[in-house]
Amino acid sequence: MINVFQPSLGDEELAAVQEVFQTSWVGRGSKVDAFERTFAEHLGVDRKQVTSSNSCTEATFLAMELIGLGPGDEVVLPSVSFVGAANAVAARGARPVFCDVDPRTLNPTVADVEACLTPSTKAVLPLHYGGRPGQIAGIAELCRDRGVWLVEDAANAQASSVDGRACGTFGDIGLWSFDWGKIAVAVDGGILYARDPELAARAVQLAYFGMEQTSGYSEAFKAHTRWWEFEVNSFSRRSIMNDMQAAVGVVQLGRLGDFLRRRARIAELYEEALGTVAGIGTPPPLPAGHESSHYMYWVQLDPAIRDLVARDMFDRGIYTTFRYPLLHQVVAYGSSARLPGAERAAARTLLLPMHQALTDDDVAFVAAALEKSVTSRTAQSSAPARG
Repeated sequence: MINVFQPSLGDEELAAVQEVFQTSWVGRGSKVDAFERTFAEHLGVDRKQVTSSNSCTEATFLAMELIGLGPGDEVVLPSVSFVGAANAVAARGARPVFCDVDPRTLNPTVADVEACLTPSTKAVLPLHYGGRPGQIAGIAELCRDRGVWLVEDAANAQASSVDGRACGTFGDIGLWSFDWGKIAVAVDGGILYARDPELAARAVQLAYFGMEQTSGYSEAFKAHTRWWEFEVNSFSRRSIMNDMQAAVGVVQLGRLGDFLRRRARIAELYEEALGTVAGIGTPPPLPAGHESSHYMYWVQLDPAIRDLVARDMFDRGIYTTFRYPLLHQVVAYGSSARLPGAERAAARTLLLPMHQALTDDDVAFVAAALEKSVTSRTAQSSAPARG
């Protein structure tokens, strides 16, 4: 089966994990520090503005706590987003308000976000769909003008940027994922960036029970007595990474440039093969100054055949999917919104395999199978009924 997502792991990652084993310290330690420092350098921000977490979802929960979200507050986020983002809002007793998206890019526009702002809006939580920055600069300006928090879900955007500025750093807080299916992976894990250094320091405490002291062992090297004592400033959880995860993550960040170049080439190959095929819509060109991580590559088909094409592809050994199911249609969130752009996109969009391990032959096989299926299914759907 040709997978939609797949990590690239090898001997270098195994050696890094073995090194951690040999230290007899597999918890949070020097490798986590190295991972955070390396990613901060990648973003071009101060090391103290970055802290890791055991997942991007947990980092999102931390972000909602950092901004003081609570009952009566609203957070605007696109309906095409991950369930963890909406859960992080609802778990605080706040209301997720789902906005529409551009039906071709699947990213919210400034107008989509602005249409959902109310006096109760506490924050905006956009996703960089598939690694495309979208209108993040305009959304950031809107949030500043309205005095609301901007928390960027950059889980798809490990290396996306606009005019050289990293996605995830346009707002007050940025969030990244390093789970098994992302570009660079740490097996699991996340990163939280905070523009305000005091907020970043607060994030470190929240990630470890709200404790002002996180390691008695490290404190023992200082001139304190009773280094085992601590204070608690919030009733928080244990959300930290460990050195085994971080060791893999450091190696993967070192390979990120190669991964990105390969993914960009795969996107080019798909476009060359499919860009002029009747009945297949490919993603629009990126605006000037925008750099994508190419986390996803998608096509858009006639809704009457989309699911049938997905089945044909699966039967040929090619896994396809759609991410993310529309959150405004999830009963648990209690939304009654009608979002035509998101609904149109959800009915037409199909993600193709996109990962750096794909060969040119793999891409050609996927593209040929897709063209064959679309041509056949289109002919069947337009054939006159008999009898």
